[in-house]
Amino acid sequence: MSIDLESIEEIRKQHQIILFDGVCNLCNQSVQVVIKNDAHNVFRFAALQSDKGLNFIKKNDLVNIDSILLITQNQIYTKSSAALQIAKQLKGVYPLLFVFYPIPKAIRDWVYVYIAKNRYRWFGKKEHCMVPSTELKEKFI
Repeated sequence: MSIDLESIEEIRKQHQIILFDGVCNLCNQSVQVVIKNDAHNVFRFAALQSDKGLNFIKKNDLVNIDSILLITQNQIYTKSSAALQIAKQLKGVYPLLFVFYPIPKAIRDWVYVYIAKNRYRWFGKKEHCMVPSTELKEKFI
């Protein structure tokens, strides 16, 4: 599906968009967990490295975005805030992770950045971004 930047703004009205590191194994596994536990079909996905991801980041003057971004209708979340906001909306035990939200953002983000800086070493890296299966294509923009 080919979507221009204005269409991303349209998608944002009905779905939340997760921009993720498309070559990171941890990030790709996390996307699979979100897809599996997205009971209300809330999320759509795009790799940060994609034209759409790069254009959105540039258009919104975002800096130091290299692992995750959650775009809702009214807000953009980064780092630990993005991860916790996503977890809160999943089925199963994942919403319990939101108990960490009251921890000061600086502390949460320090932990998040530490994991993000080591993600390739710990979990590996793909040469190319994930290509969604036919049944999942509608979830990717």
